[in-house]
Amino acid sequence: MRKISADLIITNTGRPLQKAVLIFDETTGSIVEILDNKHGVGDIQHYRGVLIPGYINAHCHLELSHLKGVIPTGTGLIPFIKGVVSLRDFPQEEIDDKIVQADREMYENGIVAVGDISNKSDTASVKSISKMHYYTFVEMFDFLQDNNAEQTFAQYSKVFASQSQHNNNKKSYVPHAPYSVSPSLFKYVNEMNQSGDSVSIHNQELEAENQFFKNKTGDFLEFFDSFGIPVQNFKPINGHSIQYTLHHLNPSFKTLMVHNTRTTKADVKLARAWNNETYWVTCPNANLYIENALPKYKNFEDCYDYVCIGTDSLSSNWGLSIFEEMKTIKKYQSHLDDLDIIKWGTINGARALGYEHLGALKKGNTPGINLIDVDVNQDKFDLTQARRTIKIV
Repeated sequence: MRKISADLIITNTGRPLQKAVLIFDETTGSIVEILDNKHGVGDIQHYRGVLIPGYINAHCHLELSHLKGVIPTGTGLIPFIKGVVSLRDFPQEEIDDKIVQADREMYENGIVAVGDISNKSDTASVKSISKMHYYTFVEMFDFLQDNNAEQTFAQYSKVFASQSQHNNNKKSYVPHAPYSVSPSLFKYVNEMNQSGDSVSIHNQELEAENQFFKNKTGDFLEFFDSFGIPVQNFKPINGHSIQYTLHHLNPSFKTLMVHNTRTTKADVKLARAWNNETYWVTCPNANLYIENALPKYKNFEDCYDYVCIGTDSLSSNWGLSIFEEMKTIKKYQSHLDDLDIIKWGTINGARALGYEHLGALKKGNTPGINLIDVDVNQDKFDLTQARRTIKIV
């Protein structure tokens, strides 16, 4: 057994603990006990800073790791998507090597579980032996072409079959985004997943998405035209894109809305009424990389317990670190409470992905343990001043 303490221990099950000791099994990583007081406990290793559970990366594209630094910053979403599509053809050996490196980077950065988008089978072998848990979202898109839905599903069913559920990994079929999934393809998502599964969808990343669904105007018309995709039969809904998603997606799933940089408070309220297990995944560094924009986090203040954090991919980020994402959030949104942000990066993501044994430091859990190296004054600290994160177990 190993006994550790720190200036502050955040368990995510109650108030932060100032004079406590955490006892865990080094072999299994299981939490054996958390004692409020160190009195009478010997052989304690004390750390400067804050102990927290392992990080949850609720949104990643591991298979795009070979594109790090390839697509320039500040392009905007539509040029970025075009870049990703046109730059897929790298040597497979290089793709595989970068996937291995990215998996290792996340693990070393204290991440214990990942919600990962897969359009191909490239990541399957790494996930089967990774030290982290993966919830693989096999992401489908037919760009609103109902007549292509059956063929599209057949294509992605092979990707789904390749993804192992070994090592407590999970998988489900998911829609890519409102503007890229037809009603017929949504039906496959609804029929092939089980109630209570987690699904993910990119949501409201730019205003053009809402414009397209409201009155069929904006930059997405040129986007579809540039790929020769006919949209003459598409009928606008005089509403935001999220309303299209809510109309076609089964509300029995845990639903991860990802990015949300143009999501309004009214959109949040509508989605919460549709499904109270709607989670809002923010990827701040990716949003800054692509659009130089962030969500209006105050729009989510009534449901902070359902906000999660992701890194997106190395094609749209400088690294894969939930710690760095948390620091970015605090830097640009100083009104947010540090404890809320830590929950976003830990327990909220664990709940969204259905990993109940993660996200909280409590007896019987195997959540991983990280240290945030930061100065603590009684029970106060500032994430923007945190120096680094250290993986303890």
